[in-house]
Amino acid sequence: MVRDTISAFLEQEPDVEVDREADFDAALARIESDGPYDVVLLDYTMPGMRELEGLTRSMAANGGNPVAIISGTASRETAERALAAGAAGFLPKSMAAKSLVHAVRLMAAGEQYAPIKFMTEKEPETKHPLAEQLSDREMQVLEGLCRGLANKEIAQELDVQEVTVKLHVKTLCRKLEARNRTQAAMIARDEGVF
Repeated sequence: MVRDTISAFLEQEPDVEVDREADFDAALARIESDGPYDVVLLDYTMPGMRELEGLTRSMAANGGNPVAIISGTASRETAERALAAGAAGFLPKSMAAKSLVHAVRLMAAGEQYAPIKFMTEKEPETKHPLAEQLSDREMQVLEGLCRGLANKEIAQELDVQEVTVKLHVKTLCRKLEARNRTQAAMIARDEGVF
């Protein structure tokens, strides 16, 4: 729904054409077959994205043209990492439609974009009550579970051994009173942790 809404705003511009895909693998295939594009917008949590790995692969496939991240959940730290990795911009999903269009035009012109308010605003220090029960690493593993990643994929992203991830999953299930990894992810989603 968000993808379609953003596309609709951009398509209202007389000189803008939009292609869209539902997951990273399809988006990367489209970039490779139809690109390079003037600007590519990737959702940070789209299926298959694998965080900034998707950004790096898309930048390589898009022939040096701008690739940006859009997200409704990523932190300022994530935005900073994306920009440092070469992203043309970071766009919060909450930004106004006109601002989105201006940001895309700015990136297409070769500039880097990130909203000043988002990048400088003090982030709230309060954690979700469910998150307070978990360590930072357990939260990272839980976030991977919520994205449907296998233990091996989570281990690769976090640069840890797969057995370590298995132990964290077991601890998560115990702390969340979940029967299995799927139920742990469902609890986190239902509670609005991610």
